Amino acid sequence: MGVEILPESERLYELASQVVEKGSELGLTVGTAESCTGGLVAGCLTAVPGSSSVVRGGVVSYAIPVKHEVLGVSQQVLDEPGVGAVSSECARQMAEGARRVLGCDVAVSLTGIAGPGGEEPGKPVGTVWMGLSTAAGVRSELHRFDGDRAQVRSAAVARALELLCEGLVESS
Repeated sequence: MGVEILPESERLYELASQVVEKGSELGLTVGTAESCTGGLVAGCLTAVPGSSSVVRGGVVSYAIPVKHEVLGVSQQVLDEPGVGAVSSECARQMAEGARRVLGCDVAVSLTGIAGPGGEEPGKPVGTVWMGLSTAAGVRSELHRFDGDRAQVRSAAVARALELLCEGLVESS
């Protein structure tokens, strides 16, 4: 028996449905802070009927000043050579900021380089940092996704939805 390969949009909808179902079951809320995905995680979540009981909102912090002024990412992190907007520190602070400004139980953040341009030394196209903030704390993880811009963004959205599910379970 082989593994069923779902079209990407169906897979993302399934993952988003799992987040909404788990959040509803546990009475917990979620939020997002997105840069390279431009609101796609929030869009997937809100495509699910009943998501309004779980999704508090999302911040698309595509511009550096929004990361700082809205989410509270420190100017030091954003300005420091070798750190900057595509870093563990930024992803962590984005997730914490989203949890705070949205008033949610669990928040995920994404910041990265979807391509085709924009790579930096040590940060090739496909580099995406994600953060997860819950009452228990904050963590980040680094991914290097392959493919074109659409594929990188889709893979990042899928992992972010999985992270939200993990955060909900950890928070219960």
